[in-house]
Amino acid sequence: MLYGPGDIRFEDRETPNIMKPTDAVIRLTVTCVCGSDLWPYRGLQPINGPTAMGHEYCGIVEEVGSAVKSIKPGQFVVGSFAASDSTCPHCRYGYQSSCQQREWVSTAQAPFLRVPLADGTLVPTPGMPSDNLFPSLLTCSDVLGTAWFAADAAKVKPGAAVVVVGDGAVGLLSVLSAKQMGAERIIVMSRHVSRQKLAQEFGATEIVTERGDEGVARIKELTRGVGADSVLECVGTQESMMQAIQSARPGGHLSFVGVPHGVELNGTQLFFSHVHVHGGPAPVRRYLPKLIDLVLNGKINPGKVFDLVLPLEQVAEGYRAMHERRAIKVLLRP
Repeated sequence: MLYGPGDIRFEDRETPNIMKPTDAVIRLTVTCVCGSDLWPYRGLQPINGPTAMGHEYCGIVEEVGSAVKSIKPGQFVVGSFAASDSTCPHCRYGYQSSCQQREWVSTAQAPFLRVPLADGTLVPTPGMPSDNLFPSLLTCSDVLGTAWFAADAAKVKPGAAVVVVGDGAVGLLSVLSAKQMGAERIIVMSRHVSRQKLAQEFGATEIVTERGDEGVARIKELTRGVGADSVLECVGTQESMMQAIQSARPGGHLSFVGVPHGVELNGTQLFFSHVHVHGGPAPVRRYLPKLIDLVLNGKINPGKVFDLVLPLEQVAEGYRAMHERRAIKVLLRP
């Protein structure tokens, strides 16, 4: 529970129950702290009183509502941070995170979780996965799904030159996603050596440590004055967004998946840039079957972004570690 800036507490709370016939209750095998959780933790996003936290989850179905047809007790499932019915016009178009019945999942840093719209939100695995796959399957719920959307929205194609702005968990997994989509060059903007090493392990070909105008100039130098085909903005600040737009070539594609804070775009500058811009809350549910399959078949290992593992009762230390940049991403075991 988040009580205020810097004040996260582990508390005993009532176990969630079925509230609607379309609900499911799952027992979480693992959960985690997301970079976006740090905005309210740092006091940069207001909360109304004590607030339950967490939106990334996977686990075993304990109970389902009377209207749930495809999800069964005992299944291992992964779900999106945005619950969706997967039948409305927006869902059918592939934007389940804009579902007309959307509900945000926001209480997943807990042993049990109620998931609304279970049939449309949850994806079961074929059988029970081994424990060592839990971290990678957990990434599919948000951080990998968001990274995959970043690469998809930026139209990453085989042979493309890609720039990733940001070296948090989403940025690092955007490198992995771009590599999977066939990018030839993946340039990561990062100032942190440990994160640079993981980025290179995931497929980064070059590292740029400069920021702002100097960072843009370095990207132009590396691309012979052209700019990148695809730029993936994974931070959400004014500086990172402007850096991303200016790093793209005319006709290039920019995705933005970092939750924006204080970002304002100059219409005239955007007009003359000739850059395609697309972003928003990632429609993770669209990608879940593919991402789960890649993990189960050993094609990718996104769980490497978890560099600190703690029991759930030490959640406060997990937040501190990420806030102080001692950890990229913290895995919590209930």
